[in-house]
Amino acid sequence: MKTRLLSVPGRLAVLALLAWFALGAARAEEGDPPGRVARASDLEGSVSLQPAGVQEWAAATLNRPLTTGDRLWTDQNSRAELDIGAAAIRLGATTGFSFLNLDDNTAQMQVTAGTLIVRVRDLQGNQTYEVDTPNIALSLQQPGEYRVEVDDAGDTTVVKVSEGQAQAAGAGQSVAIGTQQRVTFTGTDTLRYESASLGAPDDLDSWSAGRERQRQDSPSRQYVADEVAGTQDLDSNGRWEETPDYGTVWAPTVVVAGWAPYRFGQWLWIAPWGWTWVDDAPWGYAPFHYGRWVQWNSAWCWVPGPRHVRPVYAPALVAWVGGPAGGVSVGIGANVGWFPLAPREVYVPGYHVSPTYVRNVNITNTTIVNNTYITNVYQNNVTNIHYVNNTAGAVTAVPQDVFTSGRRVGGHAVRLPAAALAGAAVTPAPPALVPSRQSVLGANAGRRVARPPAALVSRQVVARTPPPRAPVPFDRQVAALQQNGGRPLARAELARLQSAAPVTPVRTITGGGAVARAGAISHGAGARPGSSATPTRPGSSAAPAAAAGRAPSFADRERVLQNSRATPSPRDSYRPPAAARDSSTTPITPSQAPAPQSRTDRPPSAQQHLPPTQQRAYSSDDPTRAYGRPPSAPVNHPPPAAAAPVNPNPRPQPQYQEQRSRPPAAAAPPVSPNPRPQEPQYQERYRPAAPAAAPPPAREAPSSPPANRPQERPASPPSRPQEAKPERDSGPHADRTSRERGER
Repeated sequence: MKTRLLSVPGRLAVLALLAWFALGAARAEEGDPPGRVARASDLEGSVSLQPAGVQEWAAATLNRPLTTGDRLWTDQNSRAELDIGAAAIRLGATTGFSFLNLDDNTAQMQVTAGTLIVRVRDLQGNQTYEVDTPNIALSLQQPGEYRVEVDDAGDTTVVKVSEGQAQAAGAGQSVAIGTQQRVTFTGTDTLRYESASLGAPDDLDSWSAGRERQRQDSPSRQYVADEVAGTQDLDSNGRWEETPDYGTVWAPTVVVAGWAPYRFGQWLWIAPWGWTWVDDAPWGYAPFHYGRWVQWNSAWCWVPGPRHVRPVYAPALVAWVGGPAGGVSVGIGANVGWFPLAPREVYVPGYHVSPTYVRNVNITNTTIVNNTYITNVYQNNVTNIHYVNNTAGAVTAVPQDVFTSGRRVGGHAVRLPAAALAGAAVTPAPPALVPSRQSVLGANAGRRVARPPAALVSRQVVARTPPPRAPVPFDRQVAALQQNGGRPLARAELARLQSAAPVTPVRTITGGGAVARAGAISHGAGARPGSSATPTRPGSSAAPAAAAGRAPSFADRERVLQNSRATPSPRDSYRPPAAARDSSTTPITPSQAPAPQSRTDRPPSAQQHLPPTQQRAYSSDDPTRAYGRPPSAPVNHPPPAAAAPVNPNPRPQPQYQEQRSRPPAAAAPPVSPNPRPQEPQYQERYRPAAPAAAPPPAREAPSSPPANRPQERPASPPSRPQEAKPERDSGPHADRTSRERGER
């Protein structure tokens, strides 16, 4: 059976557009699991993991998905990276970290000690990024790079913003932190802050910048959606090829003999999805949670999903051999078998989801004929499905105890005879097997690993966004799973089992104020306990209340905290630039916002490594746009055709760069959609002024274009080479005009 993609590009575009609107209108129902997780993308040194719901610590595993409630500890001389597609989270040595909440719209992180760098690549209007520490809650309001340092005592937090905009809240006040600012917060009940310059980067900064450049420069980004984590790992481990049946596919270049997708790795139990595949290969994340696999030219190839649709994470895109019981009889005992899904084959989740989720997870990971077919397969209305990869070379099987204990599959795979495989039933749903504690901890369960001090695990943090309840203890989950026949529990059932108190003590800022209202945020160490300080940005002027000569009231502080976060907006709505956000914590309403084409919210480095045609909102027809340019790049001014002669007596022009892009004491004029080249005009406009004794002749009235503007000067006869002489730039305007009159 040969599967072909749609031959009409318009149908593909319509399908992608419909999928996009479907995701925007209903990302999924409330009971559906999140559509994104964090990938453990780089682990160096000793990195330990405490999965949600268990008390034991185990060695962290590369490519393991992390979600709400998971904790990490990086020991001395260690570091780690977590990738969630739209953002990267990098941990320095001796850092205690956990996800208080991670879903489609919220990434709420907790740092009890150590150093954390968060690189936000894309931030939509309905998304929240928050870093909670023992004395402040830091809201990240723009794409950019943010560094948070918490000392071992837990009473000092240092925030460094390389680019972007953040809002720190604690003790009843909030402080705006802009690009190239460093602010140190000390105290808990009473906060003091001091601002300083950013300082020189250290080894952790350099490592983070190198990792980010690797992703930005990845050639694979032109084939895979930006929200898919692990795309850069495909570059050095495989090649992209064009196929007539499946479009652009990726094939690994170095694999062991007998390799097949989902054969070398382990199965782990991660709630609420249940059985989740963790591959052994360094590149083995994106191809096993997104897209489909197919054999082409006698080699395994990965077919990614649509590039312009936000993808939905899946624990493993496979079908199962052995019917509803999950086992196939192969000589002695029962085994669990599976094989990868091919393009256009429907993935059926084994966990409780809505029909909307089933459509989303399939549309974003492969090309499906229509939604009706997806629904029919999901509801088991279609039973005579022919699976392309249901072959002896693609099916992998292991004994059930290997499957449920989290052991590596490669060394325990059972070879299935073709006769046994031909008579085995195939089901889209995974086996109904109750997990064990090893199913959660993996192959590293029971090994001695580094653990954080107990004081760090139980340390209280300040949060602005109320986190969800504590993960259900695994022992309570097992009892409920046994009653549910070994199938994953619905999110409503997990919520019913959760205890009322969160496992991590959290002081939530409610009603615009903090729990400890007696404290104050103030500059330096001279603040009086219990005094009130005006919420402000370090280095900026005071708020209007202070400017009016009165102390800010509780209502003022409440208003500032309520307005400190940007107003949620649709994906393409206006987000004010950093310069505008620095001046006030009040959000800009849509009626106040300029047209969307002037959007400048993305940081300079977020797109500067991409080809122009791949940059978001790029328009090749409008050279005046500055999307993705570094701040030092001139806007709207093409380079001059030739270097101007040097003035032997130039006047100092300290405001030259400023006046090129913004005239003094006047608002910036609107950008012309079709500007004429203006570099020669600026060379002439900012020439040192002529002496007072030699004003220009009267015939050069303002209504006429100046004669010294090359682009506006009337055509000259060919016999006038003198215009390029050096003295043309050394004398006053009147002398030059006289010479030109004499030449004529």
